[in-house]
Amino acid sequence: MFHRVLLLASLLSGACASVAEADVKIGVILSLTGPSASLGIPARNTVELWPKEIGGQAVQVTILDDASDPGAATTAARKLTAENAVDVIVGPSTTPTSLAIMQVAEETGTPALTLAGSSAIVDPPAGPRRWMFKLPPNEAIALHRIFGNMQQNRKTKLGVVAVSNAYGQTFLDVASKIAAMYNVSIIATERFNPTDPSFASQALKIAAARPDAVFIAATGTPGATPQIELKRRGFAGTIYQTQAIANADFLRVGGKDVEGTLFPVAPLLVAEQLPNTNPVKTVALDYLRAYEAKYGEKSRSLFGGVAWDAQLIIRAAITQALGKAAPGSREFRQALRDSIEQLRDLVVTHGVYSFSTVDHNGADERSQVMVEIKDGNWLYVEKE
Repeated sequence: MFHRVLLLASLLSGACASVAEADVKIGVILSLTGPSASLGIPARNTVELWPKEIGGQAVQVTILDDASDPGAATTAARKLTAENAVDVIVGPSTTPTSLAIMQVAEETGTPALTLAGSSAIVDPPAGPRRWMFKLPPNEAIALHRIFGNMQQNRKTKLGVVAVSNAYGQTFLDVASKIAAMYNVSIIATERFNPTDPSFASQALKIAAARPDAVFIAATGTPGATPQIELKRRGFAGTIYQTQAIANADFLRVGGKDVEGTLFPVAPLLVAEQLPNTNPVKTVALDYLRAYEAKYGEKSRSLFGGVAWDAQLIIRAAITQALGKAAPGSREFRQALRDSIEQLRDLVVTHGVYSFSTVDHNGADERSQVMVEIKDGNWLYVEKE
């Protein structure tokens, strides 16, 4: 079921000599095949860039492909915890696959830094969610940006398109709660599956409702399908997306039909365009130089960036954990989880993060800037 296993040797910081001989083991679960492969592949590419020497602590990294399937993600998590005895999991790539591994994380006491977007993965951070941390910002941060833009441009009627999984549902739920704060009414709602060959019937219903704007909550290239259908049926209003479509494959698949799309996104995507006062700019540019030097100009992807951020978080948390227990032990995994939970004001490519016992996402409003797709590129839209 697993299409690729990659072992990398790298080094992570170790302040405690008594545990220096024990390797830290990181298990990575990604969607390298299936409908979410456009999310997993840049993350895998980034893992290959993780530092090989940091402070003298050896690290073994094992990457497994879950084929975009929740069942395969569960199997991968059990393999990594039972056979590889990993100390921490990075991934999976999507909300359904991340929800699938929660039980394994709790049963084995293994912290997981998921690269997926839904707050359903970490809220509330109790039970199995106590072991889950998520990097993309919570839905409310993005939606406040979108509704603020609608209010500024005097748009009051919104159609919502949500993918039929936890990612889409959570965005739909949060949008329904806060739309009225901006005098926005949701007048039409449609759902779709990532593998659906067409969105024709739903597009007709949305267009018939005559919204001022449409918000699409989907991940990867499947997010282009509703937008293409809406454009082909004459919809001329504003279309908003989420940062889960921010990759080159989406631009390729959507082509001219995704021109003019507005979406809130991590500052990483437009790092060069950010003002020098943005705290994320330096960290993001450092990562982009390394990534694009290996994979080519304009190869950047947020899904690679979150994988970079995952190792930055591990690096920031690991010294304290090494001072308490040896890698490979349940005590070390617990100490690493606790150390992540105590991180404050950590600057990564996606924003500035402060975790806590009640917040396992840690992002604030600095994790999102507004971007427009223009001439096949990402254009930073300055906040007025």
